[in-house]
Amino acid sequence: MLRLCAASLFALTVALPAFAQEDFIETEQESFTVAVVAEGLEYPWSIAFLPSGEMLVSEREGRLRVVTTDGGLRDAPVAGIPDDLLVERQGGLMDIALAPDFETSRHVYFTYAEGSSEANRTTLARGRLNEALTALDGVEDLFRVNRDTPAGFHFAGRILFNDDGTLFVTIGDGGRTLQQAQNVENHLGTVVRLNLDGSIPDDNPAIEGAAEGIYSFGHRNPQGIARHPETGTVWTHEHGPRGGDELNIIMPGANFGWPTVSYGINYSGTVLTDERERDEFVGPLWYWVPSIAPSGMAFYTGDQFEAWQGDLFVSALAGYKIERLEMDGDRVISSEDLLVDREQRYRDVRVGPNGSIYLLVDDLDGQVLRLDHVLTPREEEFEG
Repeated sequence: MLRLCAASLFALTVALPAFAQEDFIETEQESFTVAVVAEGLEYPWSIAFLPSGEMLVSEREGRLRVVTTDGGLRDAPVAGIPDDLLVERQGGLMDIALAPDFETSRHVYFTYAEGSSEANRTTLARGRLNEALTALDGVEDLFRVNRDTPAGFHFAGRILFNDDGTLFVTIGDGGRTLQQAQNVENHLGTVVRLNLDGSIPDDNPAIEGAAEGIYSFGHRNPQGIARHPETGTVWTHEHGPRGGDELNIIMPGANFGWPTVSYGINYSGTVLTDERERDEFVGPLWYWVPSIAPSGMAFYTGDQFEAWQGDLFVSALAGYKIERLEMDGDRVISSEDLLVDREQRYRDVRVGPNGSIYLLVDDLDGQVLRLDHVLTPREEEFEG
């Protein structure tokens, strides 16, 4: 099993002196421009691309916004987000995802923090987006974590659809209830697998004593999930404590060990655990020490960046960067840091229908950024 500390094996992003750094960037394998698509978003969390060309962006504060085809931001948010949404600390409106049959069902799935400061949980819901893009109709909760937590931390909440008519939702350990990640009687610190209506698939793994829906457990705060475009495996990453962010391949019924094993320590600097691995736990494919606070991720499958085909892009909050992980099947073979000099917190990274890479800047005045491939002066001269 490969376990590597993610010190970059490639050089950091280098800007060509002939261009403004924020406009043109050249890396080891590709060159691109950075464009601001939309701004004025309050802590944007997730992005989804509509077939009509608009984009939906969730704001942690509880608003679902529409980015127009010309890059503007509609003043009025989409109506229909639940009123009992809890906006506190890390909680609020989180991931959004279009149903696989969106063009006929118009279903938009989303996760949010629900409850009070003293008792809160991650919830999955869905509603039908009207043709005018002004409201979610018929919103219904499909799944709730079955144990409340007393602090507004570690909700996780990423969504991934499967080809078999099911979906995954990542669930955090609640922060102050970290030991519950080893208690399968509740959903804390798990990845759950559900049918699209929120019911439980008949072929979920059989885990003795487990709450319905649990697919894997022993996770801390998994805020990224994506499917490998070649191997079909499902990858997640999760925040570690102080050090020890992890990248994992999810397997049915598997225990990933948190908090019994970890590559991190307590925030206070004290020892969390002396154990890094155990035979009964699945270890990470890759880990970060120090932490980068990974937040979103996507495999590149577009047609703009040929050299990046199949690579994994991870957005980082504390790391102030996008990290590109080069793949060889289900192995990470190297990494490269992108956009470090911009000193921005990145909440999400997605590949758009046009092959561009879209980023969400996590800020009170947040932005949607777009990375577009361009030829370097050397390549232009060669092609000419």
